[in-house]
Amino acid sequence: MKSSGEAGVYLPPATIGIIGGGQLGQMIALAAKAMGYKVGILDPTPNCPAGQVSDFQIVAAYNDQQALLKMAERSDVLTYEFENVDLASLEATQKLAALPQGTNLLYVTSDRLREKHFLASHDLPVTPYQPVSNPTELNDAITKLGYPCILKSCEGGYDGHGQQDINSEDDLPAGRSLASQTPCILEKRQKFSKELSVMVTRSRDGQVRCFPVAENIHHNHILHQSIVPARVTKEVQQKAQKIARQIAQGLCLRGVLGIEFFMLADERLLVNELAPRPHNSGHYSIEACNISQFEAHVRSICGLEIPKITQHAPAVMVNLLGQHLTLARQKLAQRPHWHFHDYGKAESRVNRKMGHITLLGELQPSLGSIQAEKIWEISNEENDVN
Repeated sequence: MKSSGEAGVYLPPATIGIIGGGQLGQMIALAAKAMGYKVGILDPTPNCPAGQVSDFQIVAAYNDQQALLKMAERSDVLTYEFENVDLASLEATQKLAALPQGTNLLYVTSDRLREKHFLASHDLPVTPYQPVSNPTELNDAITKLGYPCILKSCEGGYDGHGQQDINSEDDLPAGRSLASQTPCILEKRQKFSKELSVMVTRSRDGQVRCFPVAENIHHNHILHQSIVPARVTKEVQQKAQKIARQIAQGLCLRGVLGIEFFMLADERLLVNELAPRPHNSGHYSIEACNISQFEAHVRSICGLEIPKITQHAPAVMVNLLGQHLTLARQKLAQRPHWHFHDYGKAESRVNRKMGHITLLGELQPSLGSIQAEKIWEISNEENDVN
């Protein structure tokens, strides 16, 4: 292995193997390549976004143990860009390559019920919840929580997939249908005033670093826009980062973890979900911070020290979905202030994340946020996201 001689430290030109080849893998690879690392990708799609910017790609399914072992043989350090990696196959790679994040992080975060149990066991604030392993248990769970609530599959859901609102008895047939297909968790629906998130990372020696708090706006369960710093009080920001540090230490975190929060009307925070990887709402950090969430991820898994995170300009990040990408490309020539990211996906589909745009602005004394006209320039004029 191409380490510095110090256990757990991997210096360029060591090879980082990334399991998953989407846009998160692409941005991890770009950060690693800029630092001098070699990068390999395992993904079933030939010429996937991450494969386009890496040294090599193994085209295989994520649960193909032989392919994962082949990736491990060619890598010094392994990481992953999404939750749904086969744990048994991943564990088998550790005899061939370092896996600084381990498998417990994936074990906890790949199942919503295990995730809620972990948070509750560490006295961290979550919405009331009940397990639902079959349709019969749904009625009992609703009796305990009351309406309204939301039923979610324990594994595999994203961007609103695998979820069913349960607002009244009229929604029970759809809820029973979901519960008959897969184990679920029923969560009490909260009337929140804002959705927030924090990216957090932890170094090899246990130093925790938090990124600024982002304010997130979703449309149709898909992240539309992140505003950073979030338009909340300093006390809320400090509270969110304190919880993030507790979670990072509780998980013995390596790499970057995304933490999503609900902020209630009284400014209480509830932890909604964890993502064991860089997160969509942290993309602003590429242009707005001293290091991006992707460089922080690379530094953490490679055993490098991580600097204190600072934000040098307020930012707004807007997702480009399939229905927005062509128009955004056409506008690019006249938008010099755009930081434009096109992920290079082969197929553009409605509501599929195809890229993003980040805008940097100046602080307003009264708001401490980016100028309002810049916030809405893309969403209202350019992309018709609303």
